[in-house]
Amino acid sequence: MPVILSARGLLLQACGTDWKEIVLDRWSPCLVEGSAGEIRLGHRLVDDYLELVRARARRNTLLAAAYDLKVFFGVVGKDPLAVKSADVYAFVKAQRQGPPASKVVRLTDGSSGLELSTIQRRLSTVSGFYAYLVATEQLDRSPIVRGAATRTSRDRRRRPTAIVRPVRQLPRILEPVEVVALLSALRKWRDRAMIEAMVLGGLRRSEVLGLRFEDLRVGERRVFVADGKGGRQRWVPMSPRFFASVAAYLDAERPAGDVDAEFVFVVLKGPNRGQRLSPKGLEEILRGARERAGLSHATCHELRHTCLTRLREAGMALEAVQAQAGHRSIESTRVYLHLANDWLANEYRKASEAIDAQVLIDAETSAS
Repeated sequence: MPVILSARGLLLQACGTDWKEIVLDRWSPCLVEGSAGEIRLGHRLVDDYLELVRARARRNTLLAAAYDLKVFFGVVGKDPLAVKSADVYAFVKAQRQGPPASKVVRLTDGSSGLELSTIQRRLSTVSGFYAYLVATEQLDRSPIVRGAATRTSRDRRRRPTAIVRPVRQLPRILEPVEVVALLSALRKWRDRAMIEAMVLGGLRRSEVLGLRFEDLRVGERRVFVADGKGGRQRWVPMSPRFFASVAAYLDAERPAGDVDAEFVFVVLKGPNRGQRLSPKGLEEILRGARERAGLSHATCHELRHTCLTRLREAGMALEAVQAQAGHRSIESTRVYLHLANDWLANEYRKASEAIDAQVLIDAETSAS
């Protein structure tokens, strides 16, 4: 029977006087970025879903979703409509085990393969895609099952458990001496200002690189985050040291007549001189400073964690830390209670003293 490709990229096969859709046995995705900013993987259903993500989410979310779907279907190797639950379990196993000859190991246990948190994120993306197919009546049932049923007791109902259950690890932070060593290893005032924005103000990497001159309030000692995570805006108090470093950078380093004049942090030399600094550029700066300082770890997010932890240790209210961090839920902020050195110890000491006092009162009452 003749087979044609429709204008929308759908394979159709002649069936009498009509045409019907063909479900491919195998499909290999190929990530392509269009001139208008659209992302495509080469399958109509997947591309339609990515268009929806593009319409309702930020650019980084779109890129992450496209990459996760590319990885999933690249491993499964099937048409989206032909994927079964068994294929999902096989994907989890393949991601966890890693390639046979892989030299990459997990830091947590030394085995090959990806962390459970990464696999969980990819499954979340795939689950969203199949929820879209079910909602648009492209599919009757999602192959992403909630997990195997489990029973905790005889009188409780059976509950589904997650397919992947990663350990929620505490973030790593830097000691004060490590922060000093890192700042001392920076060679430019621009670099120092960016690091201080993260370690003194708790800004995310994207928030630092997105700062515009109109966002700086020097007299008020705060900055405006116009495009935070989830599209949330906020005002962030900032140390005077940050503004001093920015002033030194503008006076001695920032090129004149630059292309991206509205952004604070730009490339200082080379063919991209004057253009907005990229995330890769900031990572290279931080990696070089980390190596010169002799530190084993110091990522952008660890600098942010360090700031928020120190603020909590200094007595800043949890709600204030939440506002500083730009967290939507205070549950995301509670992790800094456990990172703070003295919070749990102080709470335990107060409770222990109360218990001891009550025991002493009971003992004296019994004796009399």
